[in-house]
Amino acid sequence: MTSTQRETQRETQHEDGPAHPLAALPAKVGGAVIATAVRGLAAVRPAEKPMHPTGRVLRGRLERHGLEPGIGVPFVDRAGVDEVVARESKGVGLPLGLPDIHGLAIRVPLGSATVDEARGGSGRHADLLFSTNGWGPVTRFLVVPSAGMTTRPLTTLFPYRSPRGPVLLGARYVDERHVELGVAGLRSDWRVFADLHLELEEPGATGDGTDDPELEFDAILNELPELPNYDWVRRVRAPSYAVARSSRR
Repeated sequence: MTSTQRETQRETQHEDGPAHPLAALPAKVGGAVIATAVRGLAAVRPAEKPMHPTGRVLRGRLERHGLEPGIGVPFVDRAGVDEVVARESKGVGLPLGLPDIHGLAIRVPLGSATVDEARGGSGRHADLLFSTNGWGPVTRFLVVPSAGMTTRPLTTLFPYRSPRGPVLLGARYVDERHVELGVAGLRSDWRVFADLHLELEEPGATGDGTDDPELEFDAILNELPELPNYDWVRRVRAPSYAVARSSRR
């Protein structure tokens, strides 16, 4: 068996087992840091959103070009267009000019749901959450503060389960209204499969746009059916979401 074949075999094994310590360890450490931060912020700063408290909501058009060779996931492999809702935010909510953990959340309607139904919670949808991270084989698992929303790449931090093994999704701003979405394995190069075009919700609106404190994103409860979370990822992330929801109530 060649080294390439061995690598492919390792990447297609069940991630909940002992395989992939490179992926599991940084992600678990990152998850623990996030959960601790959420608990601390919820205790000292009760808010509508203890993490990512400030942001703006935008409409988006997600143009998926498809991928060849694919990864066995229709959302990534097949071309299509989705009307989505997105939110750009600051993870800690520090004053303007200070480095912060920036986030991009994208809500994709599923099935026959419209974008308005998905936003209101009455239609099926999937939530994709990205944070400013590194882009390399190791740093893609590490949260990195940035001075602005568009100055660093963003990744999902945690891998998803695909038929070809664990993959991450990533986002890079081409400009303030154009975001490229890519996919990569644990150590492979990124491949762009879609373009996200954003606009402020109010036609002709100026300034930074408006936020919606009632809009909640949850990457665990609202996952893509063909790109599920690993069980260990759910165990790491679920407590943070529970703390956030409790703080909101």
